[in-house]
Amino acid sequence: MWLLFLGICATLFLARSFYRLYLHPLRRIPGPKLAAITHGYEFYHDAIRHGMYIWEIEKMHQKYGKQLNENERNIFDKYLRVRSKREKDSKFVGVFGFPYSMIATVGHDLHRFRRALLNNFFSKKSVLELSGLMHEKESILMRRFEKAHRDNAVLHLDDAFAALTADLIAQYSWGVSSGFLDDENFKNDIRQALNEISAFVHVNRFFPILSTILRAVPRWLLARLRPGATAVLDMQDVVAQQSTTEKKASSRKTIFDALNDPSVPLKERSPRRLEDEGLIVVVAGTETTARTLTLAAFYLYQNKPLLQKLREELRPTMPTPTTEASWPQLEQLPYLTPVSMSSYFVLSDPEVFPDPGSFKPERWIRAAEQGQNLQKFLVSFSRGSRICLGMNLAYAELYMTIASFVRRFDMELYETTFDNIRVDRELGIGQPKEGDFAVRAKVTKVIED
Repeated sequence: MWLLFLGICATLFLARSFYRLYLHPLRRIPGPKLAAITHGYEFYHDAIRHGMYIWEIEKMHQKYGKQLNENERNIFDKYLRVRSKREKDSKFVGVFGFPYSMIATVGHDLHRFRRALLNNFFSKKSVLELSGLMHEKESILMRRFEKAHRDNAVLHLDDAFAALTADLIAQYSWGVSSGFLDDENFKNDIRQALNEISAFVHVNRFFPILSTILRAVPRWLLARLRPGATAVLDMQDVVAQQSTTEKKASSRKTIFDALNDPSVPLKERSPRRLEDEGLIVVVAGTETTARTLTLAAFYLYQNKPLLQKLREELRPTMPTPTTEASWPQLEQLPYLTPVSMSSYFVLSDPEVFPDPGSFKPERWIRAAEQGQNLQKFLVSFSRGSRICLGMNLAYAELYMTIASFVRRFDMELYETTFDNIRVDRELGIGQPKEGDFAVRAKVTKVIED
C-alpha cells in the first residue's frame, strides 16, 4: 500500500516537473531548473538558511541578466498605478500570520472595503491634525536625549525611535499611550511582537496552518511562545473593554472605534478580525518608520558635512533648536529628504539609482533639475491600490523627528558600524548577519542656538 502511494506521489512529481520545465508559460525564463521544479529551493534558502533567498535571486540577476529593462520598468509602473485592480497572491499572505488583517486580504473588493474603514485616519488632513500629539511625543524623546547627555549614557537609537513611533500609533489606533517613551530602557512590546513575527515569517509562508494552530492555543501558553504579541493583545483587550463604556462627546474617534462601529458588518467585527487588524496596524506603524529614523541618524552622524548642511538648511525654519516646525514647512526644504525602507531590487538598480548603496539625498535634487522622475521608482510604500495606508503618517514623523534631533543634538556613534545595519537576511524586515538591527550612540552636545 505504501509502495503504491509513494509510486503515485513520484509519478505526480515527475509529471509536474515535466510540465514546469517544458510546457509552462514561463518555461523560457532562464534560471536554475530546481527552482522551476519546486518551491523547495526557495524554502531551503529562506526557511532553513534564515532569509537568504534574496541573495540567490541577486546571483540569478547577475548570471542571467539585469533585473528590469526599460520596457519592463514601464510595465511595472503601469501595473502599480493607483486605479489598478489587483488580487493578492494567496500563497504569499500566509507570511503575515494574521489572515483577517487588511494586509493579508486576497480579494480586491474585500481589501477595498477594509481599507475604506481606515482611509480617513491616514489622509494628509487627518495626519496634520495630529501635529500637536507628534510634537508632544517628540518633546518627550528630545528630553530623554538631553538626559542621556547629562548622564553620559549610551542610547540605543533603534529602541528610542521605536518607542516614539509605537507611542504615536498606539495613541492614534487605540486612544491610549503605550508608555514606551517613559520606560527607562524604552521597553517595547510592539517591537518584540514584530521580532516574533519576523522569526517565523518564511515558515508561515510555506506552512500557514502553523499560524492557525498557534492562535488556537490558550492565551497563557501563547504568552510563553510569543510574549510580545500576547502583551499587545492584552493591551487591545483593555481598549476593547473601554470601548463598551460611553465616551465623552469630545473624545476623538480612534481606529479601533472605526473597526468596531455598529455600521460595519458583524463578521467584520469578530474578535479575531479586530485582533489581527489592530495588531498589524500598530506593528506596521512602529518598526518601519523607526528603522528609517535610525538609518537617517546613522548616516547623518557618520557624515558631519552632510549633517551640517542639513542643519544650516533647517535654521531659517527652526530659528531655535526647540522651534516646533510643521510638516508642510519641512517638506518644502529640498535637502531634508527622508530615506525610506527599500524594495530591494528596484531601489538597488544602478541604472535607476547610480551608486545605490550610498546615502545621497542630493540625488533627488539633481534628478529633478534634470527633469527626471525618480518618484515613480520609489516603491518603499508599494504602489497602486495596495499602497501603504500609513504613508502620510510616516512622512510626517520622518520630517518632523529628523528635523528635531538634527537641529538640537550632536552625537557620536558608539560601537556601531555598517555591519549593525546592513541587510544580510530578509525576514520580512532586513536583518544583519549577526543579531538584530541596532544603532548605539552618545549625545556629545546639546545645541543652544
